[in-house]
Amino acid sequence: MNQGTSTNFWSPGNDGVRVTVVDAQSGAAVSTPVDFANRSQSSAMLHFGKVNKIQYRDGASLSLQSGVPYNCRQPAYSMPAIITSNSRPATIEAIKRYFCSEYACMMVADAAGVSYERMLSGEYKILLEPIAYVTFNGAKYAFTATEAALYDQLSGGSLRSKLPSVAFQNLPLALFLEYSDLGFPAWGGSRRGIQSNADIINALGVGIVWFEETEEPGGEIEAPDVEYRVDTDVITAIRLQTNGRLTPDNPATVTFHIMGRSYTVRNIVIPAHDSQLVWVKWHTPPAPQTITITVTLSSGFTAQDTFVAKIVDLNEKIPPDPLATDINPGYSVPALPVNPQKLSAGWGVWSCHWVPNWQWHSHGCSSSCSDDCSGGHGEWVDEGDWEYDYTSYSASISGTMTLMPDDIVPTANGKDMKSGYGVKTEVRATLSTNSPDGHHSNPQTAFSVFPEFQYNTYLRLLQRVSSGRSAKFAFQPNEFSTYGRTVHFTPVWFPDSTSYVVYTQVWDAWTPDGMLSVNLNDYITIHQSVFDDWYTNRE
Repeated sequence: MNQGTSTNFWSPGNDGVRVTVVDAQSGAAVSTPVDFANRSQSSAMLHFGKVNKIQYRDGASLSLQSGVPYNCRQPAYSMPAIITSNSRPATIEAIKRYFCSEYACMMVADAAGVSYERMLSGEYKILLEPIAYVTFNGAKYAFTATEAALYDQLSGGSLRSKLPSVAFQNLPLALFLEYSDLGFPAWGGSRRGIQSNADIINALGVGIVWFEETEEPGGEIEAPDVEYRVDTDVITAIRLQTNGRLTPDNPATVTFHIMGRSYTVRNIVIPAHDSQLVWVKWHTPPAPQTITITVTLSSGFTAQDTFVAKIVDLNEKIPPDPLATDINPGYSVPALPVNPQKLSAGWGVWSCHWVPNWQWHSHGCSSSCSDDCSGGHGEWVDEGDWEYDYTSYSASISGTMTLMPDDIVPTANGKDMKSGYGVKTEVRATLSTNSPDGHHSNPQTAFSVFPEFQYNTYLRLLQRVSSGRSAKFAFQPNEFSTYGRTVHFTPVWFPDSTSYVVYTQVWDAWTPDGMLSVNLNDYITIHQSVFDDWYTNRE
């Protein structure tokens, strides 16, 4: 922080988190606190035991654990930066994404020895406290923000005089509450600058993860009928059936009620004892939520007239920051996922027209008629009928994917690259259809999953760089890239002489017959690591 000396300093990235599982109501610990750090920490480090912020608030005293080895765990998938530095900014959003992920919650439950299911049910909360690993007066220490403030009080301001920024700004402001919880207030003070010991002890250096059981609309529905992405053109369809025929004289009308709006489809004609898909094309909201869609009919019947739609944001599953110190002993390359894909769809629309059949209807003879009654009265009557036509439509999706080393990788050779560098991708998806625009939406969503995460837990939502029936996608700018590159970083520990295969799914090409999707993959070959491009030459 430009304030250190050879005996008082902190290195960016040398941070961690103390995790305690607590009772959601009382806040009492149901597990011993566990420390996690991306880097291996010395067991000889000075520390104050595994005491959490609630325990200190409730009267626990600060006690230096002289001669007691320090221990912490290294997560298999690295945590994001916890404490801000000038060169490595951290964000609460990245920390929230990590510790609200399925992987992190399972990791915490396993380390704490508590039931994962009881945690998800809302019985427990997770208390998070950032940890800084510092050198103070020549000795290595592990401090939570609360411990740093308490120690500073006991030492008469000694710690604050030597490590003001890391211990009293960056550490306590790494995590704070947006909502009051477990007796700690929401932080409404400055998010920059040196903080007082009292504010740190009272309100800073704490995060809380809680769980709520989500009750779907309707109460009895256990799972959504359909899942959509946020800010996306989608199609919701029903199959309208009829026993009696529907004609232009007595057509059907179908109205979809979605998020306070009504979408009406009129003049629907169908032969007797037949059916047709009826749909509406609409745009989902920008925020994740669960909604109920209802359908009303003027004629005919349908198997389902109420739908629960879950609208999700795939941007919430971004992988954590990879570090040069990451390791993964015992890793084996997983097989590619086997996911369903829908490459084609078919549907159609009934229409009908009148086919005339004119017949003479005589009214019989009158008294003035001649014997042959050739001059009798009558009229021409059209005894025609409605004739139905069915217009068929179809759509199909195809795609290609190219994975290559980033343009700035200095030692890449074609599709051969050292681990630890970034890879870029280009994904193309093409919709082929003979239908009008109102019958379909073009490919809109693509996301990739990665072998280091077993093609699970984390994904990268790709950005659409060109639209239309032939859409093009690429990685979004990586928040952990120094140069803002549109890449995904390969883990430095990835096995040598191995294909690094990225798996991508393209979604949200909607039709009345459902969503079309295509699964793609491509690879680069890993030989050596980024460390092999850097060396020290001693003579």
